[in-house]
Amino acid sequence: MYEQFKIYHTFMDHVNVITKLILGVLLFVLVIFIHNFDWMLYLAIIMFIFMIGFSGVRLKLIIAFVSVMMLFSFTSSLFMIFYGDGSTTLFQWGIVHITEESLYRGIHLSLRTITVSFFGLSIAFTSEIVKVFYSLMQHLKVKPKYAYAFMAAIRMVPMMFESFFQLRNALKMRYHVIDSSQYRGLNRIKHLIIPLLSQNIRRAHRLSVAMEKKGFHNGTRTYYYHVPFSYRDILLIVVFLIMVVTAYLLAMYFPITHITDVR
Repeated sequence: MYEQFKIYHTFMDHVNVITKLILGVLLFVLVIFIHNFDWMLYLAIIMFIFMIGFSGVRLKLIIAFVSVMMLFSFTSSLFMIFYGDGSTTLFQWGIVHITEESLYRGIHLSLRTITVSFFGLSIAFTSEIVKVFYSLMQHLKVKPKYAYAFMAAIRMVPMMFESFFQLRNALKMRYHVIDSSQYRGLNRIKHLIIPLLSQNIRRAHRLSVAMEKKGFHNGTRTYYYHVPFSYRDILLIVVFLIMVVTAYLLAMYFPITHITDVR
């Protein structure tokens, strides 16, 4: 599943996921305290370039995720744009009052969202699920039974989608030979939901019994995969700092909007 979307690998694929997550949290905290509009704008652009260059996945997949993310970030800022405070009115109709200040604040909020999302997508595109949980077990001492349970649950998601499509195709065939009143409205939903729930509950129960039999407990374990820290982790930290500092310097020496504080 992971390799289907990869077209090349970069050093990001070999960075320990804990390092990536810590940097992601630090970026989230950092953007909260950035009130310089140009700094935020340049940082979003740099993070987008970083994601394109180091994620290593197909461009179509990136475009799909970015489109959804941009839509979400835009809609999340509409409340601030439509009902914000300000002295320079751009548009007013009823309770909707768009000012220049509220517009910049809304765009700034969107830039915060997409900046963190770009780096988050870079982490998602360069991290294998198996190594994520192995890293958590080996370095953060997450109990194996919880880590393996989450790993198994994530592995079951594609199986759930496969079951859904199989059931939907089977129902299409059956609906041709029964009266249409039998599958209208809620009946159609029942025909999908009830079998899917019963199948996946049974599958989850069998999986839990199998894990218990195989000894997935909290004792000492050996690991097939070892996920150590390496020089690549330091390299990512250096690149991360360079991106933040570069965005700041560009905002200082090549400002676009000259807005130093959007509060």
